[in-house]
Amino acid sequence: MRSGVVLAQVPVTLFTVVMGLCGFTLALRAGEAAAGLTHFLSGAAHMLTLAVFGVVAVAYLAKAVRHPGTVAEEWRHPVSLAFFPAISISLVLFSLVMLDVVPGIAHALFLVAVPAQLVLTLAVVSGWIGSRSFEHGHLTPAWFIPAVGNVIVAIAGVPMGYVEVSWFFAAVGLMFWVVLLTLVMNRLIFHDPLPERLQPTLVILVAPPAVGYLAWVGLVGDVDAFARVLLNLAYLFVLIVAAQVPRLAALSFSLSSWALSFPVAAVTVASFTHAEAVGSGAHAAIGFGLLAVLLAIIAGLLWRTGQALARGVLFGG
Repeated sequence: MRSGVVLAQVPVTLFTVVMGLCGFTLALRAGEAAAGLTHFLSGAAHMLTLAVFGVVAVAYLAKAVRHPGTVAEEWRHPVSLAFFPAISISLVLFSLVMLDVVPGIAHALFLVAVPAQLVLTLAVVSGWIGSRSFEHGHLTPAWFIPAVGNVIVAIAGVPMGYVEVSWFFAAVGLMFWVVLLTLVMNRLIFHDPLPERLQPTLVILVAPPAVGYLAWVGLVGDVDAFARVLLNLAYLFVLIVAAQVPRLAALSFSLSSWALSFPVAAVTVASFTHAEAVGSGAHAAIGFGLLAVLLAIIAGLLWRTGQALARGVLFGG
């Protein structure tokens, strides 16, 4: 009985843990390559990500089978709705993590994830512009998640050979990023502050330009002016978020705290990618600095997640 209750409480936001660990693995790989090291640490992170990915996927699938009503409630919720594309994004990211290790499995995951990403994007956008009414308080940086997911498809799709598909998803993601950025900044400036449990989602502001940079460089095969604009916008949002660190550090832990991880991983990978592409030691140094911050964030999140799980309160916030 108790296990059934816990299963019903498993939230869709749990997939942000998978996103964070996938990003962490990719950031470690980029850092190891920049430092000329073997992929020992990223290999260990890969194994951890695989284990967490399996547990989260099985748990939420079991919830969907045994408690479809609670999944429907999450879907109808104006805030958690935006987190559903994290499911397909996790699949896309994991295909990218697996690409150099087991290419066949990576391609299979990608071919499953891309249609799911398209369906979830259309469903979420239809939910936004459909018959339900939203208030300004429902809008958070988490609404960037569907846009970010579409751009991530392009990051994974180009090295797998799906160039035209990648252009489609990159265009969709970048267009929605511009629209949502305007809406989100209006909400943050002119309306009530984010609730405490959603304040970590502020860091998601960093993700769209960072993944946009990676996708664009992959698509055009070069670091052009637009790529530099995207990377520097990512750095701007890093600085904006850094000014909020004292407030963010004082927040109590919840699963939404994992929103801190993937954006930092994305801008870390972007920094190493730019450093290699243009031979910039400064950007390599930025990458290593961000990687150190990411290591601290992941260690803290894993520790606090373990504590919450041990106390049986992980899904209470």
